[in-house]
Amino acid sequence: MKKNNTTAAEKKPLPKILKNKWYLYMTEFFAGMSVMAVELGASRLLAPYFSSSQIVWTIIIGTIMIAMALGNIYGGRSADKNPDPDKLYGRILVAAVWIAAVPFIGKLAIAAIAGLLVVTVNTNFLIWAAFITCMVVFVYPLFLLGTVTPSLVKYTVDSLDDSGRTVGTLGAANTIGSIIGTFVPTFISIPAVGTAVTFLIFAGIMLVIGLVYFISSKRGAAKTAIASALFIVCCFASPSMGFAFWEKGLTYEGESVYNYLQVKEDEENTYLSTNVLFGVQSVYVKSGELSDMYYDYAMAAPLMTESPDTADILVLGMGTGTYAKQCMNYFSGAEAEGVEIDDKITDLAHRYFELPEDIKVTTYDGRAFLAACDKKYDVIMVDAYQDITIPFQMSSVEFFTLVKKHLNENGVMVVNMNMRSDSSDSINNYLADTISSVFANVYTADVDFSSNRELFASDNGGMTELLARNTEALTQDDLIRMMNVVQSKLVPYEAGDRILTDDKAPVELLGMKVIDDIIQEELVYYKKAFKEKGIRGLLE
Repeated sequence: MKKNNTTAAEKKPLPKILKNKWYLYMTEFFAGMSVMAVELGASRLLAPYFSSSQIVWTIIIGTIMIAMALGNIYGGRSADKNPDPDKLYGRILVAAVWIAAVPFIGKLAIAAIAGLLVVTVNTNFLIWAAFITCMVVFVYPLFLLGTVTPSLVKYTVDSLDDSGRTVGTLGAANTIGSIIGTFVPTFISIPAVGTAVTFLIFAGIMLVIGLVYFISSKRGAAKTAIASALFIVCCFASPSMGFAFWEKGLTYEGESVYNYLQVKEDEENTYLSTNVLFGVQSVYVKSGELSDMYYDYAMAAPLMTESPDTADILVLGMGTGTYAKQCMNYFSGAEAEGVEIDDKITDLAHRYFELPEDIKVTTYDGRAFLAACDKKYDVIMVDAYQDITIPFQMSSVEFFTLVKKHLNENGVMVVNMNMRSDSSDSINNYLADTISSVFANVYTADVDFSSNRELFASDNGGMTELLARNTEALTQDDLIRMMNVVQSKLVPYEAGDRILTDDKAPVELLGMKVIDDIIQEELVYYKKAFKEKGIRGLLE
């Protein structure tokens, strides 16, 4: 006798709503949309802590693909073994609540994981921290969403005659949803309402999908009540926690298409940070005095030209405009303009950093600006490097050749290089070798009490003599003092053959090595505290 393998769940009739294929297609559509929205949201959640480099993106994409693959396998087996739609839409409810909680639990998880790795990991800190965070925070909800497609196939395919068309329609719905889920967070929701609310929006969509199923089928009253209550709690908790949730009294905290943005002030200075873990990007000294930071060292560049008081200056990576303002303040007839890809940073520069309205700022990519611009300058400052997110297209020999074409005869390029390292194989040496293949004369000066190094490049062999002569003609005591410091630190760069090109510029891997060393130096204090006092030492 043939054995009957039909289960009770298979015998149970499907709820009426699942007989409407449009609802099933909508489930697939919004599931695909939410997966991509969570992926993009993950990058924005991690960026302020671990950077937005290609390395971090690789970790995010890799872990999410792992989650989706496992979800597909489990969903298919579950649909064959027990095709109860209650289980599928129950998983959707759980995924929705988890995604809604990500902005809250995710930041706590990052802090906890970073604290744990402080005392356990000696190399590749950022890689391990980003990978473990993704595994802990994002794998489970996306695993649940990965079960949607194979489960829906079970309910939509009526016969083998239309299986191809039905599965194709499901795939199209998922793909279209994914496309929308890619563009909406980047260009609409994150710039408008932030990362936390973006997670809540897409979590809310999936919650509604699940609620519609259970309410229409008059099932799962307890599930829907619990899920709804937890979602409401997340709506209040998640947006209330900032990225730097341990800091109080921030002047501004927000997001743009490109960056997390934080402004804080004290009595003397205003600071801009575009990340949480890697220091300060811009400082405005309220008194108008020099700050002793890299901007001051870079003031040597106009003094390396024939006429600093009439220098025409371009800043690629304008930020809050500190360098441009200082040049115009100290060199009476100088003109300065900038290029800044993030227009929100420019808005903050006018609002909090007293950037004059008459200093022109073009919202554009620095290299694209040069490619479209015919004007030449006496000084071009390249200040677009931020932690390990160095734009490769602004670090290659092709880029520096383009910069040189936009310099007047005997013009000077100054490059702010962070992540200074004593290693002969550091990113700074790669950059300096590349620049040396374009310019005849290259000098560097290390900035005191920081990891910055300023590089000056020109085809003018007398650039240092001009600096000395023009410094002697200065009347501002603070600038004279600073230029004497710069002159004492200037050393000619001995070029090697490590050339970065548009085709091959592994700047992020090189930067990761340096920043890993910097982090380990910074963590010595915390490791000592943990060794002496345990967890209490870290908390103190």
